[in-house]
Amino acid sequence: VSKMGKRSRLRKKEHQNNSKPGGRDNRDNAGWGAGYADIIKENKLFEAYYQELGLVPEGEFDQFMAAMREPLPATIRITGYKSHAKEILHCLKNKYFKEIQEVEIDGQKIEAPQPLSWYPDELAWHTNMSRKILRKSPLLEKFHQFLVSETESGNISRQEAVSMIPPLLMKIEPHHKILDMCAAPGSKTAQLIEMLHSDMDVPFPEGFVIANDVDNKRCYLLVHQAKRLNSPCIMVVNHDASCIPRLQIDTEDGQKGTLFYDRILCDVPCSGDGTMRKNIDVWKKWTTSNSLHLHGLQIRIAVRGVEQLAVGGRMVYSTCSLNPIEDEAVIATLLEKSEGALELADASVDLPGLKWMPGVTKWKLMTKEGQWYKDWSEVPVNRHTQIRPTMFPPTDTEKLANMKLERCMRILPHHQNTGGFFVAVLVKKAPMPWNRRFPKREVPVKVNYDPSFSKRERGVGGNSVYSDSVLCSRPPPNKKMKRHGFKEDPFVFLTEDDPVFPPIESFYDLSPDFPKINVLTRTHEGKKRHLYMVSKELRNVMLNNSERMKVINTGVKVWSRNSDGEEFGCAFRLAQEGIYTLFPYIRSRMITVSVEDIKILLTQENPYLSKLEEDAHQQAKKMGMGSIVLKYRPDNSNPDGPQCPIELCGWRGKTSIRAFVPRNERFHYLRMLGVEVFRDKQGQGPREEEKEVKEEVKEGETENGNKDVSPKQELRGENRGDEHLKGDEREGGGENLTST
Repeated sequence: VSKMGKRSRLRKKEHQNNSKPGGRDNRDNAGWGAGYADIIKENKLFEAYYQELGLVPEGEFDQFMAAMREPLPATIRITGYKSHAKEILHCLKNKYFKEIQEVEIDGQKIEAPQPLSWYPDELAWHTNMSRKILRKSPLLEKFHQFLVSETESGNISRQEAVSMIPPLLMKIEPHHKILDMCAAPGSKTAQLIEMLHSDMDVPFPEGFVIANDVDNKRCYLLVHQAKRLNSPCIMVVNHDASCIPRLQIDTEDGQKGTLFYDRILCDVPCSGDGTMRKNIDVWKKWTTSNSLHLHGLQIRIAVRGVEQLAVGGRMVYSTCSLNPIEDEAVIATLLEKSEGALELADASVDLPGLKWMPGVTKWKLMTKEGQWYKDWSEVPVNRHTQIRPTMFPPTDTEKLANMKLERCMRILPHHQNTGGFFVAVLVKKAPMPWNRRFPKREVPVKVNYDPSFSKRERGVGGNSVYSDSVLCSRPPPNKKMKRHGFKEDPFVFLTEDDPVFPPIESFYDLSPDFPKINVLTRTHEGKKRHLYMVSKELRNVMLNNSERMKVINTGVKVWSRNSDGEEFGCAFRLAQEGIYTLFPYIRSRMITVSVEDIKILLTQENPYLSKLEEDAHQQAKKMGMGSIVLKYRPDNSNPDGPQCPIELCGWRGKTSIRAFVPRNERFHYLRMLGVEVFRDKQGQGPREEEKEVKEEVKEGETENGNKDVSPKQELRGENRGDEHLKGDEREGGGENLTST
C-alpha cells in the first residue's frame, strides 16, 4: 500500500510540475515527454462545445478529434542569429537525418524529419519520434545527445511548432524596442533576441527585448533561456503584465519621455485546450468556466500592451486556446474600445505554407452545466459576475464587419499535425482614446493594489479596461517595500574613469569607441568579480527606472576576475559568453588558429604551445602570458571546414595554452569541425580504437583554467565557464565522454 501511495504521490507531483493550470507552462517545449497512459482522452463537454461552435470545417470534426488524441510530433528550431546556424543545419541534414533514415525500430522504419514548410530558411524541423524512441537505438541516442547538448549551448531550441508563429508575425528589425509581456518559459523570447541580432557584425543592436513574467520563479527560466544567446540587449523583469509600469527614458533632445515599444508580444495566460496533445491532463480538467475566468485578465493584459505600443507599432496577441471567448472576443473588445486607434493587420501572406482558419464573427457561450447563451440579453442576472458583455460578438453588424475579425488566424491540429493555436496582429494607428481624452490620467491615482488581493477585490472577473486610470496608475513602490521572490544584487554602472579600465584597455588594446559606460557590475562593495555589458538603450532604461522596475537579470558577462592575471598586466580574463560582444573592440591578445589547432585546444587538457601548427605556434610564442582570443576564419581552400568565423577565449600559460569554453559549447565547436563527441552509457568505457582520441573533455579537467592559474581560484570556481549548468552536469554526471 505504501509503495502504491508513494507512486501515486510521485505521479501527482509530476503532474503538478508538468502541467500548471492555464496551459502556458510547457507549451513551448514540444512533445518530448511520454504522456500519462492512465488518462483517458475523452471529454464529452469539450466535443459538444466545439462541435456546436462550428470552428472546424464541415466533415473534419472526426479528424480534428483524432489528431487531438495523437501525441504531438517533436519539433526543433535552429537558432537563426548566429552564423553557426547554417553549420548546424548542414550537420543535421548530412549526418543525423541521413543516419536516422536507416534506423528500424520494432520493424518500423523511422520517418525522416521534415522542415516546417512555413518557417524561413529550413531552420525548423519536425519528426514523429518520441523521447522514448530516441533512446531505443544507439544511433538515435547519439542524435538525442546532440539535441540536448546543442539546446544547452543555445544553438537549437526544442519548441512547439505553433509557438514559433507569433515572433515571425512581429516583423522584428534590429532597432526595435520590444516588450514580451508574459514571456516564460522563453522560447519565443529567444526568437525575438535572435531577430534583433540578425546582423552578427553589429555587437550592440539599437533595439532591445524586455521580457516580463508575473511569476518570480518562472523569470529564472527566462534568464536561463536568454543566457544561452549571450545578448547584451535583453532584460528580464518581474511584474503583473496587466499592470506593467510605464517606463521613462532620456530622449534624443535631452528631455525625459515615456518609453513606447515598437513591437509587443502579448502571449496571454489561457485555458490551453490547444495543448491537449501534450498536456494530457487538460482532457480531464477542461471546462468552459476556465475561459470565462481568464477573459477579463486577458483583456486587461492586452489593453496594457496597446497603451504602451508606439503609434505605427505592431502587437501580436496569441493564445494556445481554440476558444473564441479567449480569442476573437478579446480582440473585438480591444478594437471596440480603441475607437479606430487599432486595426487588425492582414497577415495571410506573411507565412506561406502555414494552414490556418480565418477568425470567426459568430460564436456563443456555454456554461459548465451545458447551458448556452447567444447574447448578453439572455444571461440571467445571477450569472452577471461570471459572464460579461465583452464575451459575446458585437451586435452592431456594420461595426462587426469593420473589425475584419476574419484576419485573426486559428491553427487546427489536424491540418498540419501541430498543436491548436490562435494569433492576431494589431497595428496602432493613433493613441488610445482614453489617453487622448484624459492626458492627466497618467498622474498617479492612489489605488491600494497588492498582488495578494483576491481576484474579486481587484476586479479580475470584471471588465475594467482603462488600466492606466484604474488599476495601474499607482506611485512607484517605496524603496523599502518588501519584494516577493529572491533578492537580486543591484546593478551598478561603471563610470568612464573607473580605475578598473586602464589595465584592461591597455592589456587588450581596446579601440577608442569601446562604450565603457555600458559596463556594469552586480555589487557596490569589494572587488568586482564579473563585468557585464548592456546596450546603450537598455542602459538608458535602467538608469531612468530603477524604482519602477523589478529587474531579475540583464547584461552579458564580458570579463571575470582572475587575480593571477595581475602579474601579467590585467586582473580580468575574457569570458566566452561575451566574446562576440567584445571582439569588435579588441585589438591585441589574438591568435589566429586553424581547424587542427581548434581540435587540439578543445580536446586536450593543457597542450604545449608546440602542439599548435607553425603559424599559431609562432604567434603564441611572441605573446605574453594571460587571457587571449583564439580566432578562426573560414578557409576557402577547405570546403569541409566550418564556413563561419569562430572566436574562443583562451589562456596563454608559460609553456602551454588552453581554451576557456563551457562544456556544451566545446562539444558544439567540435561537431562543427567534424569531431563527434558523445557519452558512453554508464559502465561502458570507450571502445579500444577510440582510446587515443578519448580526450580530457571531463568538466573538471577542461574548465578550471590553465595549470598556471592558482589552485585557490580553481577551488573557488572563478575560472568556470559553466555557472548555468546543474551540479551533475558540471562534473560530467559520472559518464564517460568520448570523441570519435
